Amino acid sequence: MTRAITAVDKDIQSMQVWMNDRPDHQSVAAFKPGPGIQKLTLRFDIDQLQLALKQCIESEGFQGPMQDQGFAAIPVTRRSGQTHWTENDLSGRYWIRGDDRYVEEPREDLVPEEQYSELCPAFKDTYFEHVYNELRARFPIGRTRILSKPQYNCNSWHRDPEPRIHIPIISNPGSLFIVNHHATHLPADGSVYFTDTRGYHTALNGGDVNRVHLVAALAYEQITE
Repeated sequence: MTRAITAVDKDIQSMQVWMNDRPDHQSVAAFKPGPGIQKLTLRFDIDQLQLALKQCIESEGFQGPMQDQGFAAIPVTRRSGQTHWTENDLSGRYWIRGDDRYVEEPREDLVPEEQYSELCPAFKDTYFEHVYNELRARFPIGRTRILSKPQYNCNSWHRDPEPRIHIPIISNPGSLFIVNHHATHLPADGSVYFTDTRGYHTALNGGDVNRVHLVAALAYEQITE
């Protein structure tokens, strides 16, 4: 015998409230600050950033064995005299709960961010050199990379030993950054964002064009576990 559903059923009442509301679909294309993601006052010229990106891509290709999985990088800084980059250089230590065991596990080795203190020669006399100098005049800057994420792709859900600075160069409204429970869009308009990637986070690109960010690790004291 089935139970009669009454009009006072809480799920029915909730559904009526939801259906009487119309979700916002305008503000989602703008930046919304929240825990772990904040905009700095520092800004750069987006046209210069995009021109410098075009120039550097013509001479420097994206690297990394995970490009077919959506993780492609161009190193902007290096260890003194470094000419070869390992997978660990391009990625570095992170922690992940990767399967249905829900067990957190470390991946790759811890990277000493403070050692990546030299601008790669390909970026000398470009606008990226100006950006790098402005950043390190204010903060301890470690590995700095150009990271590209193709359309309809996302990173793993993980946490890092240190926070990062993100400067979007090419973006779209479907490109989102998520830290813990806060998700937002980072427009490519010259803005500079602090992202506390010591918390669980991911980046996803749900748009029709690649998303490209300049990402600088902040070389403060790292989390080791």
